[in-house]
Amino acid sequence: MQSPSLTSPRNKVDSFESPDFYCLDDLLTAEHKLVRSAVRNFVKREITPIAEEYAQRAEFPKHIVPKFGQIGVFGATIPTEYGGGGLDQISYGLMTQEIERGDSGMRSCVSVQNSLVMYPIWAFGSEAQRQKYLPRLATGELIGCFGLTEANHGSDPGGMESNFIERSDYYLLNGSKLWITNANIADIAIVWARNDQGKVRALIVERGMEGFSTAEIKNKWSLRASTTGELIFQDVQVPKENILPDSFGLKSALKCLEQARYGISWGALGAAMECYEVARRYALERIQFGKPIASFQLVQKKLAEMLTDITQGQLLCWRLGVLKNEDRATVAQISMAKRSNVEMALRVAREARQILGAMGISGEYPIMRHLMNLESVSTYEGTHDIQLLILGAEITGIPAFK
Repeated sequence: MQSPSLTSPRNKVDSFESPDFYCLDDLLTAEHKLVRSAVRNFVKREITPIAEEYAQRAEFPKHIVPKFGQIGVFGATIPTEYGGGGLDQISYGLMTQEIERGDSGMRSCVSVQNSLVMYPIWAFGSEAQRQKYLPRLATGELIGCFGLTEANHGSDPGGMESNFIERSDYYLLNGSKLWITNANIADIAIVWARNDQGKVRALIVERGMEGFSTAEIKNKWSLRASTTGELIFQDVQVPKENILPDSFGLKSALKCLEQARYGISWGALGAAMECYEVARRYALERIQFGKPIASFQLVQKKLAEMLTDITQGQLLCWRLGVLKNEDRATVAQISMAKRSNVEMALRVAREARQILGAMGISGEYPIMRHLMNLESVSTYEGTHDIQLLILGAEITGIPAFK
């Protein structure tokens, strides 16, 4: 039976092959390759067949959450005694690469659960909090979200207005958070707010606490297969045991964002790989002027530049993963990788869209979906320009934020 053509309508066969022009697989361990293979097969089976449909419907496929738990992508680097995978940072990076190849919204769900919910509980929480929440978050029984951004305070979280007041046996929390991934499906929220001394702390707020509500953000043109919303707190009584005892100031919150940016740098690479591979195969099959468009100089130029960009991104991620494994990765190094790889992925997606011509905007192919998603990835967890300023401060020793 003849295989379906990539240029034929409604081709749903995921025949992705990862580009590896510099033989980077030689730098990966057997465990790394096993992890990547398992997640890649999962994506081919569970994500790529449904991604376009859910994006068109602007709906998050909530049924995939327990499946993420089953394959171990939640809490991948968390110690096994708390239900995590106990894996290294490169393994986690390869996971996010493969998942974002499927869809950025799905990777966003995984990133939030790992870097912004499980990580702060593990890093700043009490032993009782770790035992209570981490195993259930690892299986996907619980889903979390991260409440830092506010309507009036995005790149400047230090201006946050959310606050809590100490009472006899609880904290009284008021305020709101906006643009929160997983908000509408979250069972718990890691919420950053100021106490009555003006110090920023983190609280675990549980779904069902009186005065805590969420509202979904509608009409998004990006991350349509992801759920995004607002967290609203009106005199919410949060038990004192729900404060993360070792969360002190914005430095703790920003430490969580570092973890998220690391995963994003790998994830954007996956989106770029998918766009490149789709464009390469399309160019080999699309006939114009009596021959494949892959034979034309301008198309070959695009493909060569795309592969060069991806190879540079792979090298950047691998080296950053090594540094993170050695606990030597700096804030500025992570910012460089996040900014560079997202910018690269956007560039690759735009070139892929050109190679596909009119089909580049069609839902029959993932190009436009990735392109729209990457516009959000460029902004969240620190905008493109903020990452530049982090680098600028590192280079000059002069912060330019104020």
